[in-house]
Amino acid sequence: MLQNINEVRYISIIFVKEVHDFLKELKNILAFYQDLKASNTNAALASVVYVEGSSYRRMGARMLIAENGEWVGGISGGCLEGDALKRAKIAIIKSQASIIRYDTTTDDDHQIGVGLGCNGIIDVLFKPIDFDDKANPLEVLKAVLEPFSEPKKFITFTKTKEKELLGSVFSLNGGIPIPASQLEKVKAQDGSQKIELDEESTIFFEVVPPSIELVLLGHQYDIYPLISLCTQLGWQSSVVAPSSKVKGISTFSPENIADYPWHAQSAAILMSHSLLTDKENLRIILNSTIPYIGMLGPKERSTRILNELKAEGLKVDESRIYAPVGLDIGATSPEEISLSIVAEIKAFFASRNGGHLRDRQSPINDRNPAKSFK
Repeated sequence: MLQNINEVRYISIIFVKEVHDFLKELKNILAFYQDLKASNTNAALASVVYVEGSSYRRMGARMLIAENGEWVGGISGGCLEGDALKRAKIAIIKSQASIIRYDTTTDDDHQIGVGLGCNGIIDVLFKPIDFDDKANPLEVLKAVLEPFSEPKKFITFTKTKEKELLGSVFSLNGGIPIPASQLEKVKAQDGSQKIELDEESTIFFEVVPPSIELVLLGHQYDIYPLISLCTQLGWQSSVVAPSSKVKGISTFSPENIADYPWHAQSAAILMSHSLLTDKENLRIILNSTIPYIGMLGPKERSTRILNELKAEGLKVDESRIYAPVGLDIGATSPEEISLSIVAEIKAFFASRNGGHLRDRQSPINDRNPAKSFK
């Protein structure tokens, strides 16, 4: 959190460590919003609504800025936050939303971001927050605080002839002032993107996926570093084990594992250290829709379990089984193994291969191309 503009460079250093999960960042912003609302401290929301070329943050990145200079979140790696503080104060004073384009594609001594390697175009929407408005952007975005298993979708007006609509956010399930024919086309999209409705209207269509959920089927000491990493990342974590075997953590009964509420971002790790237990748990969860199943231990062990299940006539879809679980990073300790597992799961849900970023030819952050419904 920033105290004044002179601290921007220092804050940008710890920003990389503290803001690493999109949904977690949004939840932190909403918590800050509640504090500001309670103290009646004016604030403005800065949102990245369009990105072209290279940028540190993707579309949907946000920072909530209080009039006293404190803020949570971020819209870049530190090169834009200082100017964002000034723009936010202007929005608060004028009580008016605005779109600011930051173009860092040229080496101009007067251009914000020069020398920091941004080299992209970023549109940032600054919207003053009216605490009395039950439909202000953050009140609408509160929906992400509710448990959800399917992606939540929002629409933000980034260009409109109706000034009061600029910066307004609508849930896709709410009343949206868009013609029905266009709205149906918007609803059909499945990725965050800028959409031009017509010459006078542009929206930012945003998709917020549920948190990754890591379900640990086991009760040995090696579950704890995994739980700790999940907490730091803002992921959900559950433990399937007898409650008597685990201290200080709520558990899901192994007898009821067939009824576990898996969703599209769920990952299960078989780590009971008992071949028989892992085999029986695998038999049950193979009948579920869970997309990722990891098996701890050497390859020979997992191969034996899979072969025994096949010999019993069970159909095994090995495409969703990762055994041994984790990326090959030379991990040996429980903490390092946890890092390896979490990294592989993140790569899986991000549709990445877990390779070196230096070998990646496309942008680090995926962006959906702009589409037009004219």
